[in-house]
Amino acid sequence: MFEHINPIATAVFGALFVLVSALGFMAARWRQAPLGTLHEWGLGGGRFGTLVSWFLIGGDLYTAYTFIAVPALLFGAGAMGFFAVPYTILIYPFAFLVLPRLWVEAREHGHVTSADFVRQRFGSPMLALAVACTGLIATMPYIALQLIGIQVVVAALGFPTRGFVGELPLLVSFLILAAYTYKSGLRAPALIAIVKDVLIYITIIAAIIIIPAQLGGYDKIFAGLPPDKLLLKPAVRNDFAGMSAYATLALGSALALFLYPHSLTAVLSADSVKTVKRNMMLLPAYSLLLGLIALLGFMAIAARVDKLPQYAEYFAQYKGNFAVPALFLESFPDWFAGVALAALAIGALVPAAIMSIAAANLFTRNIYREFVRPDCTSEQETQMAQIVSLVVKVGAVAFVLALPTQYAIQLQLLGGIWIIQTLPAVILALYMRFDPRALLAGWIVGMAWGTWAAAAQNFASSTHPLVLFGVKVPGYAALYALALNLSVSVLLSLVLRKRRNQSSPSRRPEAKLRA
Repeated sequence: MFEHINPIATAVFGALFVLVSALGFMAARWRQAPLGTLHEWGLGGGRFGTLVSWFLIGGDLYTAYTFIAVPALLFGAGAMGFFAVPYTILIYPFAFLVLPRLWVEAREHGHVTSADFVRQRFGSPMLALAVACTGLIATMPYIALQLIGIQVVVAALGFPTRGFVGELPLLVSFLILAAYTYKSGLRAPALIAIVKDVLIYITIIAAIIIIPAQLGGYDKIFAGLPPDKLLLKPAVRNDFAGMSAYATLALGSALALFLYPHSLTAVLSADSVKTVKRNMMLLPAYSLLLGLIALLGFMAIAARVDKLPQYAEYFAQYKGNFAVPALFLESFPDWFAGVALAALAIGALVPAAIMSIAAANLFTRNIYREFVRPDCTSEQETQMAQIVSLVVKVGAVAFVLALPTQYAIQLQLLGGIWIIQTLPAVILALYMRFDPRALLAGWIVGMAWGTWAAAAQNFASSTHPLVLFGVKVPGYAALYALALNLSVSVLLSLVLRKRRNQSSPSRRPEAKLRA
């Protein structure tokens, strides 16, 4: 049963995993403060400076599934997978303008979640509930994908992939994660993110030097690639499918990135608006790293790792997601393969911890306290958040173990479509005046159409073949749904405002008479 385990890689992996687990428990004493309030437990007290925030936000946005799935997309679909690089470039100028303003609003009013901001801005508990529920359902499959990343890494170490024995490493790792997250809150992933990012940078720098040298250089790698891997899918007559899909995927993904609860949680934990701005200037360093990570997909094609018989079972089970672990195993000595695989696994634990904390913050502040126990104390609110963070992790593990991997991928596809529907209420509301009823109607329309568009593609693709004036324009369904959402929100806000203005003069004479 265990004859395929790589003992050296597993030993190195285990040692690094123990190290980060110890750091997770020690984090409760780091920058020590009472953890009895949601602001302290769920936002680290909002005291993280530029360096810690850089590691935390970077560790939150660039997850293990990113490091595995982006190269896997290039491995399978070719150049289309590079959409992840421009979208992470597009997002930071946008975030530089928007997030400092949102941070100021949050700090001034004591907000912990984006739904807190919506509740205060519009005075609408139902709109805030819609934003909170959207964040929750979009986050859950994201956590499940981190677990899938750990499953792939455990398989690469040689452990069985099926049955209780195959599930045991995943269960153990998430029990430990649950324990130190419960105890230390956001401080745990903030501290571990530093170790994770150092390991990732070391691994990728080694990979882009060592692997091409083994394969004969970059020129030989690219020369050996099939032509269809180097270009976007060729356009059909009168159909610029490749370009429109690529551009809308990049733009839509950029707009959605900082709407996820875990992204905003990391941003709101910064100690000042200057820290937020500095990080939006420094985080593009991760985009450079992501571009190098993406090239691993082409290296895996050149190394023909999917043709090696010892990995046939894993490619059958995990498809292209096993390309990067297989490439590391074939290219590195066992001890460094253990370091690389540990970097991927720790890269799953950091965002999974932040995601579970963000989900707990949303549920506790915007559902439990708003609708169930408005009179709860700060300590009771924090205790509920700790419990919910455990429930979220257990639910994600049960989801991964009980259902096919494809379900998590399909729900994550829907998650991107859903979360972008909160953009008018969370981001555009900083600059524009909307009626909360109009925003809620726009949210319903966007959610409904986006879900229908994904269902029409059998949840196999995030692009929808929209036809405009006889021309097919395939694009990211989330962006099309957002356009509908915005149209309804803007037009209905104008109508409601006009009705309000028309009705107000009739009341003015009465008020004058009473005076």
